[in-house]
Amino acid sequence: MKRLLAVGSVSIALVCSVTYSILAQQNLPGSITSKSDQAPVEIWRQVEIIRTAHGVPHIRAENLRAAGYALAWLQSEDYGPRTAINVLEARGELAHLTGSRDNIESDFLALPLRNRVIQTYHLLDQETRDLYDGFAAGLNRYIELHPTEFPPHMPNDFSGYDVAAIDAVGPSIRKARAFLAKINPSPTPTPTPERPATNEGPTGNEDPFEGNDGSNAWAFAPSRTKSGKAILLRNPHLAWTAGYYEAQLTVPGVVDFYGDFRIGGPFTVVGGFNRFLGWSTTNNNQDLAEVYALDVDPKTPDHYLFDGASLALIRELRTVTFRNGEGLSTETREFWTTPLGPVIYRANGKIYIVKTGGDGEFRAGEQFLRMMRATSLNEWKEAMKLRARVTSNFTYADSAGNIYFIWNASLPLLPHPTGGDVSATPAHAMRDVWTRYVPFESLPQVLNPRGGYIHNENDSPHFTNVKGPIDTKNAYPNFEPPELSLRGQLAIELIGGDNKLSLEDVIRLKHSYRMLLADRVKPDLIAAVKTKEPTGDVAAAISLLERWDNMAAPESKGAVLFELWWADYSGLRPPNRTPLPDEKRFAKVWSAAEPLKTPSGLADPDRAVASFNWAVAEAARRYGSWDIAWGDVHRVRRGNVDVPVGGCASSMGCFRALAFTRETDGKLSASGGDGWILAVEFDDVPRAFSVLAYGESSRRDSPWFADQAEMFAKGQLKPVAFTTKDIDAQTVIRYRPGEK
Repeated sequence: MKRLLAVGSVSIALVCSVTYSILAQQNLPGSITSKSDQAPVEIWRQVEIIRTAHGVPHIRAENLRAAGYALAWLQSEDYGPRTAINVLEARGELAHLTGSRDNIESDFLALPLRNRVIQTYHLLDQETRDLYDGFAAGLNRYIELHPTEFPPHMPNDFSGYDVAAIDAVGPSIRKARAFLAKINPSPTPTPTPERPATNEGPTGNEDPFEGNDGSNAWAFAPSRTKSGKAILLRNPHLAWTAGYYEAQLTVPGVVDFYGDFRIGGPFTVVGGFNRFLGWSTTNNNQDLAEVYALDVDPKTPDHYLFDGASLALIRELRTVTFRNGEGLSTETREFWTTPLGPVIYRANGKIYIVKTGGDGEFRAGEQFLRMMRATSLNEWKEAMKLRARVTSNFTYADSAGNIYFIWNASLPLLPHPTGGDVSATPAHAMRDVWTRYVPFESLPQVLNPRGGYIHNENDSPHFTNVKGPIDTKNAYPNFEPPELSLRGQLAIELIGGDNKLSLEDVIRLKHSYRMLLADRVKPDLIAAVKTKEPTGDVAAAISLLERWDNMAAPESKGAVLFELWWADYSGLRPPNRTPLPDEKRFAKVWSAAEPLKTPSGLADPDRAVASFNWAVAEAARRYGSWDIAWGDVHRVRRGNVDVPVGGCASSMGCFRALAFTRETDGKLSASGGDGWILAVEFDDVPRAFSVLAYGESSRRDSPWFADQAEMFAKGQLKPVAFTTKDIDAQTVIRYRPGEK
């Protein structure tokens, strides 16, 4: 008899790791608030916030606790209740506020993570705890002074434990979901483990172009720069609701860091620079989890056979309190786990568990703080070796002239072939199960390569630098397979030469409007259309396409037509919205043998012609003309700003990758992708430029809601104020947060 291990619903959100002790649910904010309940009203005396041009905040604090206090205050000041809701979710009490069924599921996920933090909080560095405790105090103070900004029943008794729980790592819900979808095709939908308060995606009617999330990162050695100083570019691509937050955090003698934090916590993902070094992150494609099939003990209920012994499953009851009208109700569910990982399914004499790299990890904030305080490559790498940030590529540069890249992952060292997403590996003894990570030194990494550059655009690490031999063989079977996107190929064309670049040159190249896909397939499209001897608008339109320079610049004519054609030809036009496989789109698909020349050509010329005929008519229908300029359709719209913008979908080979949402008037408004750009040169004093397209605040009445939008659309960056002298010269307002 099949039995899914959930009470009330079939939910893989009901998994937990045995690394979390089974603790009775408690209401602990008063008894274990650490320092966050010690006269929080007085912390404001220990910190000052200085806002410079465009509202960029510079925190000057006497200690890390006061710095954390100010960071929480700022996030609340600029983003309202979003930060508090994120911390409440990490505490496992979001449904206590809302009563939402989705929030109940989220709370069941959060409870074991917070319990793990309660057990391990004392193991964190005091400096890390200080920042967490201060963040909780700043959040409590802001809620206390601005209660009307928050939903009814919002608590103001958060602790450092609650804040630290944001950074705790749990088992792989994605892996469990993929496996359950195979063996139980119609399970009840379950929430994802990402916290919606900090990782929202775009909503609305997005146009159907795949591959718009991602990031760009470049690093240049002194041999490639005009100044003889290393340069770093950070350019993450996420939805414009993702909450990148530009700030400087300074505690004299402790830390002086400038970069981006994420709304909803102090350490969700951090990138930027200090006087000595800096780094950027890009998402990588790693598989940190394996599903194992254990044998049921037929003689003893809820036992399994392992290493010649009959071992008991561990049972836990979790209770979530949720708002039910004006009152409160509770829901209790049963969970089962093993020392190897949580149980996700039982059937046919097997117990299926998922074992995840990083499960139970609680030190991500500590790792980021150490990285922010590092003064050399060796110190920075020692922080990385904590391996508490279990994913992401890191691209690094420093004032000593080093550039460095690492494909970072807490990757299982498998004693067996990988099971992928849909297979379970039989496990009868500990030797059948992974128990260690691939050594840090064995992860793909590059230090000071020939040619003086490093780049990553979410591709595999094999092509981080192509000046030397390219080895596409992986040392371990679960390393990311070779892959190089059109965006990555364009990056190599932009920076892979021998010319020396200034910081301004790097910024100019970053804003390239070139659409590499057009270079690869437009000749075949033109040839295919001309074989049909077109007339009228189709003939004029193909002539326009011949003259088009393959740019998605605001003034480009031909790019809109090409974009519509590609959507239809690729199978992305509604209602499909799913791209055809590359074999049905390209004459030559991408291959590691020709990584910089493929994909290319068109697999189906007849379909290409039919799609082009449709695109000509559709462009005229939508926009009144098929020769409309790119910027007449593609806009940056925020507040009172409504201006043209260049850039296109990553899948179309634009380095300036943008995702768009269709507005009611038919225009496309930028809503994701390129949005936060930081470029820094490591001179004796770092010299940097930045822009945050969606501004420092999400509040529409804030002066910093839309004040960078037009600047971003035009490819302009503002100078970063990093030194005390520059900050004081640019000061717009200064204050002590929560001052009485």
